[in-house]
Amino acid sequence: MSKRLFTNEEVRLLSKNKYVRNVSNKGITYTDEFKRLFIVENEKGKFPRQIFENAGFDINVLGMQRIKSCGNRWRASYKYGGVSRLQDTRKNNTGRPTTKDLSIEEKYARLEAQNKLLKAENELLKKLDMIERGVLKQK
Repeated sequence: MSKRLFTNEEVRLLSKNKYVRNVSNKGITYTDEFKRLFIVENEKGKFPRQIFENAGFDINVLGMQRIKSCGNRWRASYKYGGVSRLQDTRKNNTGRPTTKDLSIEEKYARLEAQNKLLKAENELLKKLDMIERGVLKQK
């Protein structure tokens, strides 16, 4: 995220662009369509500044550092995962764990796994305590 904040007028101006999904004073979220367009045009040899200008963005409002950062981030994502890595995953993920009702068998299996983990932790702590006391030799 850039240190430069957008003014309310700049937010209003940017929100009118069809390639902007969301914009606030602190940041901007571009559409997946624009990210794909950026990659295609960049591979044809266009510079990031040209791509943003052709898409209707005011370079003075965004700033060159923000444009360079976006380009670097999107190219790296595309390189390591293709077009699917360019998609914004925040729209489908609320960050909260699912709260589905578990069956009795699922609850029992989960409790058994938790019990095994706790037993293993206790055994490890016992061994560490004995090592500290000098009763058990280290291997």
